[in-house]
Amino acid sequence: MRPHLRVRGATTDVASLRLHAVRGATTVETDATDAIRERTAELVHEMLSRNGLEAGDLVSVVFTATPDLTADFPAVAARGVGLSHTPLLCAQEIPVRGAMPRCVRALMHCYLPTGASIRHVYLHEARQLRLDLPE
Repeated sequence: MRPHLRVRGATTDVASLRLHAVRGATTVETDATDAIRERTAELVHEMLSRNGLEAGDLVSVVFTATPDLTADFPAVAARGVGLSHTPLLCAQEIPVRGAMPRCVRALMHCYLPTGASIRHVYLHEARQLRLDLPE
């Protein structure tokens, strides 16, 4: 008997799954704890919602923040919206001259059926980073 796993709320044969990555980004108006937490929580919620994911479907999430965001860790917001059992990592985005300021980026790893469509999420001013993607 092959092992099974719950993915997107349904039991799935693990042989039909593949590790996928969902990208996302948002911007924060000010370097303040509440602003970082609110926008990061919104980003995480949209990444999960648009891809039909639940916290249990995730393998890990890596967050980066631009050097001008120092008031809080984006992972704090992710834990606050239910990812307390998901491995989370925060890092600083490299300081490239002219890069978008006050930006939080996320890379969410999850197992989904092979061939699943992924919807990357870019919110607020970060939408400018990926105009090639549908909203």
